[in-house]
Amino acid sequence: MSLDLSRFERFAKNFSTGQTIFCEYEPGNSFYLINSGRVKIVKIIGAIEKTIDILQPGEFFGEMALLENAPRSASIIAIEDCTILEFNRDNFEALMTGNPQLALNLLHLFAKRINDQIRRFSTLTLKDDYAKVADIFVMLNEQSPFKESNNNKGEREFNCTVEDIAHWAGISVKRSREIISNFQYKNRLTLMQTSMIVTNIHDLERMVKSQRNSQLKEK
Repeated sequence: MSLDLSRFERFAKNFSTGQTIFCEYEPGNSFYLINSGRVKIVKIIGAIEKTIDILQPGEFFGEMALLENAPRSASIIAIEDCTILEFNRDNFEALMTGNPQLALNLLHLFAKRINDQIRRFSTLTLKDDYAKVADIFVMLNEQSPFKESNNNKGEREFNCTVEDIAHWAGISVKRSREIISNFQYKNRLTLMQTSMIVTNIHDLERMVKSQRNSQLKEK
């Protein structure tokens, strides 16, 4: 779902590559819409800094501080020069009142973002890196499932790169490449130039389920 942000230029702020927009746990009363550039969501998990997600133009962040007066749940860092629209509680309410269609679109986006973040965090709770990568493909399949044919049982193609997998799984690009190569060696996937073909998504689902069950038994 895309949003027309051109009329809100008066709320724009510019951030340079590497600049921190806000930090985890700090108070906040604003949320942000990305007009141009990309940012990464970074969270400390077990004393290790991990990248949770990469956000693109048209996406937003910081909404929970606005809706619940909660502290920031993660840090946001610009990974390239960005122009970002900042809305505080006062101008956000005025925006919603004057633009009911935009309000509805944002509510849909808020709900989707919360569900996506919960799902992505569940991947990071896995202890095994191979299971994390497998769960990324399972998650992508959940987001865009399609009906299987008798001649294509479990095969899926995803438009993602080794770097994307690394970001989503919270691991290094080098580690992501090692795991993808191993999966390819074991005929679990085929690495294309801009996509990956998973041979049998159900095989990866079983791998993730086994890891989750193993971790539950350890508790």
